[in-house]
Amino acid sequence: MSALRILVPIKRVIDYAVKVRVNKAQTGVETAGVKHSINPFDDLSVEEATLIREEKLGRRAPGGVEEICAFSAGPPKAQEILRTALARGADRAIHVELKEGEDLEPLSVAKLLKAVVEQQKSNLVILGKQSIDDDANQTGQMLAGLLGWPQATQACKIEFGEADAVSVTQEIDGGTQTVRAKLPMVITTDLRLNEPRFATLPKIMKAKKMPLEKKTLADYGVSGEKRLKVLKVIEPPPRQGGGKVENVDGLISKLKELGAI
Repeated sequence: MSALRILVPIKRVIDYAVKVRVNKAQTGVETAGVKHSINPFDDLSVEEATLIREEKLGRRAPGGVEEICAFSAGPPKAQEILRTALARGADRAIHVELKEGEDLEPLSVAKLLKAVVEQQKSNLVILGKQSIDDDANQTGQMLAGLLGWPQATQACKIEFGEADAVSVTQEIDGGTQTVRAKLPMVITTDLRLNEPRFATLPKIMKAKKMPLEKKTLADYGVSGEKRLKVLKVIEPPPRQGGGKVENVDGLISKLKELGAI
């Protein structure tokens, strides 16, 4: 089996524990002064790449792992999540710096990743199935299409075989299914794939000195041109309180009163 050159794209998003608020201009959510962290699905990708190298739970590829490269496109503060990825097992990182508040659409991200894959000669891309800010769930599929590679989405288990074969168990409605493909390929991760580790202080300190290459969109020949326009963002209307009934007869009467039956 070929030695793996794994690319792990990660994104800086508003922390999952933060209650988001729509900004005053109603063009998006408020990001100023809000805690950010690595996208949870991408956190799984970093951990899985590291587990593949460490031969944990039978994940190791027969050809071994030559390199794990973390990648992110975002504002200067996106370097923080790249350092986190380095502390958790990545060998080096690439940061495409964007202006504060600038964002890329999934197709632009996929085109950017395609250029990175070709430059880095990656043969396996592991990324989160979606980011928790826009929930598009498109980038991995678009990347596989642009590269002409097989893809396995929503992975909850990854196993390696001989002759560059990879089996991926996917979560689907009502259960799981397993698909098999050959490298190179794109895999997107789902929540039950693994349990991300905490980076130890010595590794965090070491990560601060590890290679982090700075790039621009122009370096990869990619434009950040927007194809979609957000007209307005509003919060959902507040929910009305419910009521209680004493028994089934009361429930039926209430539903009739509301015109539900």
